[in-house]
Amino acid sequence: MIDSFDPVGFSTIPPPPEGFKSGFVGIVGRPNVGKSTLMNALVGQKVAITSPTAQTTRNRLRGILSTDQAQIIFVDTPGIHKPHHELGKILVKNARMAIDSVDATLFVVDGSAEAGRGDQFVAELLTQSQRPVILGINKIDQQPQAFADLDASYQTLANAQGWPLVKFSALDETGLDTLLQTLIDQLDPGPYYYPPDLVTDQPERFIMGELIREQILLNTREEVPHSVAIAIDRVEEDPHITRILATIHVERDSQKGILIGKKGSMLKTIGSDARQQIQKLVMGQVYLELFVKVVPKWRQSRSRLEDFGYRVED
Repeated sequence: MIDSFDPVGFSTIPPPPEGFKSGFVGIVGRPNVGKSTLMNALVGQKVAITSPTAQTTRNRLRGILSTDQAQIIFVDTPGIHKPHHELGKILVKNARMAIDSVDATLFVVDGSAEAGRGDQFVAELLTQSQRPVILGINKIDQQPQAFADLDASYQTLANAQGWPLVKFSALDETGLDTLLQTLIDQLDPGPYYYPPDLVTDQPERFIMGELIREQILLNTREEVPHSVAIAIDRVEEDPHITRILATIHVERDSQKGILIGKKGSMLKTIGSDARQQIQKLVMGQVYLELFVKVVPKWRQSRSRLEDFGYRVED
């Protein structure tokens, strides 16, 4: 089971050893550069959903890593991009706010391609921050043999601001030890903010909804990209099984048809795949029942966005 936020558990926070460091590290960058995959790899458990589709992350999700040297609270943020609707505006504003509310920022870029205008835009935002910044070149496992020019484009970006640069692969975990030590070096001495065995501050219901949304993204790809919100309507637990009732909200009837599929085949596939992931979360048998509901233009409505848990964070 993923250890998630439990206020009672705060009584178990130990005093830090001598020389212990701690702090919040924001993971920022363009959409689809591997930020969520990286956070999962660093904390050692799946706490953020991943997908080939860009802009998968919606909420400012925290993953917690505790070692003998430090406790790092990673803040995974939505990809910074030009927003096209009210939801997009909220997500990008939250990502920008995260830059100013952390102790250090890890700027993640895609090392399989040269630095582009989107990377320059994120870099310009980060120059306005007073916090330390580390430039992380991800996806080195996908770099072509002649990658010197790719690295040079990011080295130029880092040198212009005096940022440390670290290369790694979140997928095969190459270079993560070096990245972790570089991050720890940027932090100040501090306490445990959370119990050492905690890996996220998000409640299980939130993670359940995200695991369902992940399977929608994986199974429908571009057909139903981001017009989906998940509501966990009911969770009933007994010693033998966890029963979950959830509603998938979309914006159009055509999207509902895609999600249900011929004779319910797509919804059955999504439910089966999500159930397997949720069983890993709760470490037990799960019965998952899904419904699909059309809510026109929910991404444009402030009230609807708040109903589904999307709001500008403090």
